[in-house]
Amino acid sequence: MQTFMIPGTVFMSLLAGALFGVFKGVALVVFAATAGASSCYFLSKLIGRPLIFFLWPDKLAFFQAQVAQRRERLLNYMLFLRLTPTLPNTFINVASPIVDVPYHIFFLATFIGLIPAAYITVRAGIALGELQSVGDLYDFNSIATLFLIGVLSVTPTLLRKSES
Repeated sequence: MQTFMIPGTVFMSLLAGALFGVFKGVALVVFAATAGASSCYFLSKLIGRPLIFFLWPDKLAFFQAQVAQRRERLLNYMLFLRLTPTLPNTFINVASPIVDVPYHIFFLATFIGLIPAAYITVRAGIALGELQSVGDLYDFNSIATLFLIGVLSVTPTLLRKSES
């Protein structure tokens, strides 16, 4: 689904949570989503250039300028894009090879950047089966885990700033 940009992967993530629990569900979702995004990356590298230039010429020019400007800290920028809804993940998957984002950077940013969303949807899948009220979704463990993931994701940027 991820390779061909078919909507509905969130439902698979919910199902993974309900069937496999948090740890196995997150591992499965992150692995499958990273594999699908990687397939999309290579498919786009082979045949995607004309399509991208036709569909999103302005976004592509913007993305290309941003990648060129942040070449030295490209992993941090790609992580930022994966963790925030600045650009759609579909666009990032398809446009990254066109703007010369190296695959190892793309892979690491995708793998790490998808963990928070996977965690949330897998937990939601578990919670949907046990849901008694909306307040059940906001327990201390969920909030603390999301906070820890957020701190870990910005740590490389903070460390680089302190080195400068």
